[in-house]
Amino acid sequence: MNPQIRRLFFVFSALFVALVAMSTYWLWKAPELEAKRGNPNLIVRQLTIQRGLIYASNQRTVLASVRKQKLRDGRTWYLRKYPQRRLAAHVVGYSTVERSRTGLEKSLNDFLTGSNANLNTIVDRTLDKLRGITQRGNNVVTTLDVRGQRAAVEALAGKCGAAVAVEPETGRVLVMASAPTFDPNLAERRFARISQISGPCQPAAPLLNRASQGLFIPGSIFKIVTATAALDSGRFNPSSTFVDRGYCIEYGKKVFNYSDQSGPNVFGTVDFGDAVENSINSVFCEIGKRLGPNLILDYMKKFGFYEEPPIGLPSEEVQASGLYQKGKLFEPDDPNAVDPGRLAFGQERLQVTPLQMALVAAGVANDGYVMEPKLVDRIIAPDGKVIDRFTSERWTRAMSSGTAAELTAMMTRVVESGTGTAAQIPGVAIAGKTGTAETGRENENDTWFIAFAPADRPQVAVAVALSNQDGTGGSTAAPIAKDIIAALLGRNT
Repeated sequence: MNPQIRRLFFVFSALFVALVAMSTYWLWKAPELEAKRGNPNLIVRQLTIQRGLIYASNQRTVLASVRKQKLRDGRTWYLRKYPQRRLAAHVVGYSTVERSRTGLEKSLNDFLTGSNANLNTIVDRTLDKLRGITQRGNNVVTTLDVRGQRAAVEALAGKCGAAVAVEPETGRVLVMASAPTFDPNLAERRFARISQISGPCQPAAPLLNRASQGLFIPGSIFKIVTATAALDSGRFNPSSTFVDRGYCIEYGKKVFNYSDQSGPNVFGTVDFGDAVENSINSVFCEIGKRLGPNLILDYMKKFGFYEEPPIGLPSEEVQASGLYQKGKLFEPDDPNAVDPGRLAFGQERLQVTPLQMALVAAGVANDGYVMEPKLVDRIIAPDGKVIDRFTSERWTRAMSSGTAAELTAMMTRVVESGTGTAAQIPGVAIAGKTGTAETGRENENDTWFIAFAPADRPQVAVAVALSNQDGTGGSTAAPIAKDIIAALLGRNT
């Protein structure tokens, strides 16, 4: 071959390879570039895409569908419709023309519009455009259990609070409900009606996902974290004994047991299990003083406190749990800056989400391992092919399996004969813990119940939080948790 022709051949070959590489790069980067601020065509362009469906875990119940709207110029827009209305409003969120997106509609937008950086998706999308076929997004199958979700929404109706249920062994989120809730179908054209929703709390904030971003004072459910630190560190054991006088002395002042638990206020000599079963503040106050705040904070972090749980919702819809000061997470450098007694029984400046406390219960249930919480099970292409499946991943190791077994025995006593008897389900052993946190406002407690069941073979871990309550966690939150557990296990209450 002529040397000049050979050189010319190599030049053209190099240019062709460069052209293919650049074309592939821009196809791959297209979704990211489209999402940049200042692109006014993005929303309109995505309205021409037949957005993927969002299903509950049974892949029969549609949580988000599409409806066609014909325009005068002959084009077709695909708008969102939410057939289940309030059932999973905060998880699914909404996707609108004027108000953008929230929930999974936002965090999974690339998948739902078929714009995800997956080579097969890119090729299919390009071919559809060339053939003039409407671009279709991928379908999403969530982990939400319809029966459990419906039980939670119905039980929370008329209240301000939230409920979360997870599968301890996998981290699959079976229930995530927040109240007051809203109908996402209103978000497109009747958004003002959402802001008019009221509730027994001010503000009612129906758009706030109280399950993942609502901060509550934990009260006595936090004793499970303190008990983990006490037992797992070897500083105490289940047989450790205490003398309860009805109060402990903290900074020269008496800190009393909670007085409205339908039982005695002074328990005398008790062991560790008695202290958990009867939720004795004075005992945990003394434990906290002996452990010191640093050890308790270390175990908080072992459960995932001070981090946003990696659940797959938009970051702004997930809050980290921990000590808060002036509206921000507070990690004290000086241990004297924290009251260890009040920290130990869940007061001080603690603020936590129901999601985090469901993970605490799940960690005990799962032999000490806290799994990453998952709201999405799989992503399915329009042709039915599974293009992404979300696997179970360990998030943290909170304690040894031995400590988890000890806590399970104590928490089972809480429901059998302690402060959580309202959560009993015939034939099902339930391990739980009640919480009643004082907010500083009269008759406006934050009340809680966390639990897992069956205690000997856990399938579900639950957290229920309510605000503005004048009762206890045992009387207000435990019955709701009972309904959710019964629904998930297919039991009658």
